[in-house]
Amino acid sequence: PSFVRKWRTKAGKYVNPMIVDTSVLVDGRLIDIAKTGFLFGTLLILPSVVRELHKLADSADSARRKRGRRGLDELVQLRAVKTIKLEVLARDVPGETVDGKLVAAAKKMQAKLLTVDYNLNKVAKVSRVAVLNLNELANAAKTAVLPGESLSVQIIARGAQRQQGVGYLADGTMVVVEDGAELAGKKTDVTVEKVLQTAAGKMVFARIA
Repeated sequence: PSFVRKWRTKAGKYVNPMIVDTSVLVDGRLIDIAKTGFLFGTLLILPSVVRELHKLADSADSARRKRGRRGLDELVQLRAVKTIKLEVLARDVPGETVDGKLVAAAKKMQAKLLTVDYNLNKVAKVSRVAVLNLNELANAAKTAVLPGESLSVQIIARGAQRQQGVGYLADGTMVVVEDGAELAGKKTDVTVEKVLQTAAGKMVFARIA
């Protein structure tokens, strides 16, 4: 393919090699992160990942088709990013599934695995493969707030519990406001009471100031 490039050191090894899985390509955020310069090295694409993208792009289901085409577009756009190089490997490593091939390839090439797939993330860590998870990066980059801090939040809906209101910070962090249910639709000053880290990200619990 036209987007294939090679970038190796004189010793023949890749610079900061990263094996890229299908999920991170169809996710849509990789190109924007790469453009910031925080990501550098060689992105390695298995032939089985390209086949998965083509299969998605040819799907009769419109949502799957869009995801597949977005993944293929990401490959083309990544070629233009100066801090990284892209190479589609000539052949797959042995394995019954694409996930198995990804983990095996990362171990064989001493590469990190770039993904947003929760299950693949767990399997890779069990196999002692270093993982770069874009979801974990996004959570880590969210605004840091501390108990006692004052915030201004637009309450947009009622919460799961009675009298709770729910709003969001600019970075998408959910803010649950005690006794805020009746203030839905209004911007309100609140005081942070506690911050919880969940599997889905950070959640802020606050009360009306």
